[in-house]
Amino acid sequence: MKIFAYGIRDDELSSLRKWEAAHPDVEVGYTGDTLTPDTAKLAKGSNGVVTLQTTPYEREALEKLSEYGIKSISIRNVGFDNFDFKDLNDFGMKLTNVPVYSPNAIAEHTVLLMGRLLRRVPEVDVKFDNGDFTWAPTIGREYREQTVGVIGTGHIGRVVIKILQGFGAKVVAYDVYHNADIEKQGLYVDSLEELYKQSDIITLHVPLFDSNKYMINDKAISQMKDGVIIVNCARGELIDTDALIAGLDSGKIGGAGLDVLDNENSVFGHKWGSIDNLPNPKIKNLAERLNVIITPHNAFYTETAVHNMITVAFDSNKALIDGETPNNLVDTSK
Repeated sequence: MKIFAYGIRDDELSSLRKWEAAHPDVEVGYTGDTLTPDTAKLAKGSNGVVTLQTTPYEREALEKLSEYGIKSISIRNVGFDNFDFKDLNDFGMKLTNVPVYSPNAIAEHTVLLMGRLLRRVPEVDVKFDNGDFTWAPTIGREYREQTVGVIGTGHIGRVVIKILQGFGAKVVAYDVYHNADIEKQGLYVDSLEELYKQSDIITLHVPLFDSNKYMINDKAISQMKDGVIIVNCARGELIDTDALIAGLDSGKIGGAGLDVLDNENSVFGHKWGSIDNLPNPKIKNLAERLNVIITPHNAFYTETAVHNMITVAFDSNKALIDGETPNNLVDTSK
């Protein structure tokens, strides 16, 4: 059996070596390049492919894999919105993801972004850089005085709620599918509009679908409290950037913590030397603001998460090749 992996980073090699050592019957090949029509040839002779990228999986690349007899693809992340399911189905391919690699990693990052905004850390940093070691006027707020609206109560959302409750924050939640424990605590509100009206901070923890793309738009923002803080560690396309900028300009939005951005691939993953050199004017606009914190889609990025992403993806790919049906098989019929 041979598995070929795409987009392997140096920080993944330790976990990859451990998986190889535990599976001496499997030959593993890899590249740091992503899967494209050109790099697809690297997988020739393999039985399956493990991959991770934020750019779209092109039909031509998948077609070439199919021509090589490769029908098993395992991604090392949760999101599969950069696949066209029609392509997978046309080529008879099966896909697995890693539904849970470390909810704590993303949840902790989320709450840290909130805390940095509440205590106005970017503004304090600028003061320090200029030799200003005074208190005022950068007075902060406390978690226990905030009502935090959590949209999405899956694995990550529930950990966020638990951490926030530890800080003493009041939590309200919304999800189409109710979790029994969150229901028992009485945290759910009946509508997003109600959550918007109550929340001092709003954090997003839902997958991206056509139905919720740009759910945070002008209308949604108009229903929120003045000075609301918005945090997004889920998918960039959940927020309409133009609406976000307008809300920040008007003061309706008091701050934003963004680990993901719409069209983030235009800037993430590159070294620009300076914010001034960012080629995306909307992202540059956000990055220049002291009440906006941007991190480069690295909320997941912990040693534990990376290890789990490698292990689960390779285990799943081996299972597919062996003709098994892993419990993380993606339903591509929807």
